[in-house]
Amino acid sequence: MERAIRRSCRLLNALSHIHSAPEPSSLREYATVTKSVDYFFSIGSPWSYIGFDAFTELAAKNEVAITPYLTTVVEENGGIFSRNRPEIRRAYWTRDLKRWARVRGKELWLEHRPELSDPTRASLFVIAAYLDGQDWIGVARALQHAFWSEAKDIGRSDVREAIVTAAGFDGAALLRRQADDDVQNKWSADRARARDSGVFGFPTYVHDGELYWGQDNLPFLERHLRGDRP
Repeated sequence: MERAIRRSCRLLNALSHIHSAPEPSSLREYATVTKSVDYFFSIGSPWSYIGFDAFTELAAKNEVAITPYLTTVVEENGGIFSRNRPEIRRAYWTRDLKRWARVRGKELWLEHRPELSDPTRASLFVIAAYLDGQDWIGVARALQHAFWSEAKDIGRSDVREAIVTAAGFDGAALLRRQADDDVQNKWSADRARARDSGVFGFPTYVHDGELYWGQDNLPFLERHLRGDRP
């Protein structure tokens, strides 16, 4: 399983960068790739974590080029942070998360979590990896797992550096990159893109102008990718 995931990640990272003027050999290798998905997600979204592997495996299977966009809940489009929902709805949300986590084979630490800082800045590591042509999928997976399964404080720069280093990446380099203009500019542009695309919650997938909100919509996305547009 781990080898299959690593193979999928290598393919997906190559696919997600084919728009950035690849070498002719790369163009020949991925000449058959004509499908793309804009992928809007948040490091701080448990639903993004639960559906992450299912989506990347679906994309690899269907030879889809992924363009990642990282941001937080888009309140101007109607998105609502879970902390602002009524308690009865939060209780159901928690039960539903647990159901889906079991379906997806994910462990979630939801109850009695230690007090953690805002994980948003961990997004900058993922953006830096993407812009540098690295395995941004692997970086995102390591950070999400640490936050949602192990309750690690990825909002702290030293913690996220250690996490990605342990996962085999150059954590020190990503830490240095997070303040660079191109990383900061993409972070700002990602939010504008989400707002203008009609995104309000995460994860959201956009293919051929059609928006699919929630990892439970992955079957509909796959049908669309195979020609059955709604």
